[in-house]
Amino acid sequence: MINFDIQKKDGNSRAGTLNTGGFEIPTPVFMPVGTQGTVKTLEIRDLEAEDFQIILNNMYHLY
Repeated sequence: MINFDIQKKDGNSRAGTLNTGGFEIPTPVFMPVGTQGTVKTLEIRDLEAEDFQIILNNMYHLY
């Protein structure tokens, strides 16, 4: 189950924690986006160097 716990609000902006069952991700967060199974704008070494906590991936196109 995914939950978002709001810790601070400012107008329409929110800061909080995204809980995904096994991980807690503080927000706001930069989340690379992968379509067709890969992140196209960053090299793998850049992804590894930044140590991102989450990558949004859409693999529907591979089905």
